[in-house]
Amino acid sequence: QVKLVESGGGLVQPGGSLRLSCAPSGSIFQISAMGWYRQAPGKERELVAHIIAAIGTTTYSESVKGRFTISRGTSGNAKFTTYLQMNSLKAEDTAVYYCHAETWGRTTIHYWGQGTQVTVSS
Repeated sequence: QVKLVESGGGLVQPGGSLRLSCAPSGSIFQISAMGWYRQAPGKERELVAHIIAAIGTTTYSESVKGRFTISRGTSGNAKFTTYLQMNSLKAEDTAVYYCHAETWGRTTIHYWGQGTQVTVSS
C-alpha cells in the first residue's frame, strides 16, 4: 500500500507560480511511476505530467508543456517525493490537482492523493 500526501496548492494571480509537492509513504520502493492529474469543475480528470521513477523520463500534456516541470528527489526515499513546478499560470489551470502513483507488476495498481486546490485568479 502507498499513501500520497500533497501540499503547496493555493491562490495565485495569472502569470504567477506555485510548486506542488507529493510525499509518499508505505511501500514506496514498489512505485514505478508518479504523476499529477487535475480536475476542473464540470470536467474529467486529466493527466498533467508523469515521471518514471527509476529513470526520470517525463511526459506532459500539451496544455502545460513549457510551463510546468515535474521532478523528483534525487536519493534514497526522497527519490519518490514528486514536485510539480507551475509557472506562467493561467486561469484555465484552476483545478484540484491530484498526486498519482502506480506500481507495475502482473497488474498495475493506482494510488491517489486527496487533492490540493489551485486557483488562478486576479
